[in-house]
Amino acid sequence: MASVTDSYLRSQLIERRQRLQSAITRETQAPQLIRLLEEVDGALSRMDTGSFGLCETCHEPIEGERLVADPTVRFCLDHLAEHEQRALEQDFELAARIQRRLLPARESRFGIWETSYRFEPAGPVSGDWCDLVQPAGEDDLYVLLGDVSGKGVPAAILMAHLHAVFRTLIAEGDRPDRLVERANRLFRESAMSPYFATLVCARASSTGDVEICNAGHPPPFLLTPQGAQTVQATGLPVGAFYSSDFSSTVVHLDPGDGLVLYTDGLTEARDRDGQEYGVERVEQLLARGRFESAASVVQDCLADLESFADGAPRTDDLTLLVVRRRE
Repeated sequence: MASVTDSYLRSQLIERRQRLQSAITRETQAPQLIRLLEEVDGALSRMDTGSFGLCETCHEPIEGERLVADPTVRFCLDHLAEHEQRALEQDFELAARIQRRLLPARESRFGIWETSYRFEPAGPVSGDWCDLVQPAGEDDLYVLLGDVSGKGVPAAILMAHLHAVFRTLIAEGDRPDRLVERANRLFRESAMSPYFATLVCARASSTGDVEICNAGHPPPFLLTPQGAQTVQATGLPVGAFYSSDFSSTVVHLDPGDGLVLYTDGLTEARDRDGQEYGVERVEQLLARGRFESAASVVQDCLADLESFADGAPRTDDLTLLVVRRRE
């Protein structure tokens, strides 16, 4: 359980126990609630004996993200009953379909801007997130890309939550730093404390100016005739603290210039020998020259990554998004 602590999960179980007890006292027939209460008491007992988080069949650690989602689980994925495995597979398939429907069109044009991205989960669902929003009646384009901590369904659920939060806030119109500040409070109030998200929120205007707020995310690359340069982070990850200050950086893109955003599934990918792809290799690739389109930037980056990995399996979600000012 690298991403959570026993004390946090204990507090969640105690809170769940109190709610169940309160519900049972109001119900004349509550066998299901009593069964759930017994499961919570069993989890608390396993904490006291030191066996919490271990599969009762193989005695190996249960997947951490599953414990966060449900601290009462007692078996790892490999030792679920057959009907439980089928139900889990169906849940993953449904979650993956829902997640794909939240994504924008892969290639788009918004006034002077063209965009292209690739979203490649390492598993059925992803904690990565990207979105492109142009409010009705406005010329500005909001560009969003982020990465929720953790993996699996819990991270995917929080990704969908962030998607909804930003869609709602953008409809009201505001600067990226203010949007991220408000989203931070909403995310911190609604998400479990072990989770946070790194993200970039940018607003591209019809003048070529792009206002960027980076909340602890890998720095985007700005592509110009002078090469590729990074736009550094301006704040802490979203959800790290209830109250955080965020600021924005404004860059200007001339026709043909671009902005490259990515999650760490790109730079932290490894080859067969365990060597990391790295930020420097991305920068060198992007600095070789200007590209014909946003889609060609994405294609060249992924082709170079594939050549580097040489068939090594991917272990993390990868999202790559390019915004380019049309010539």
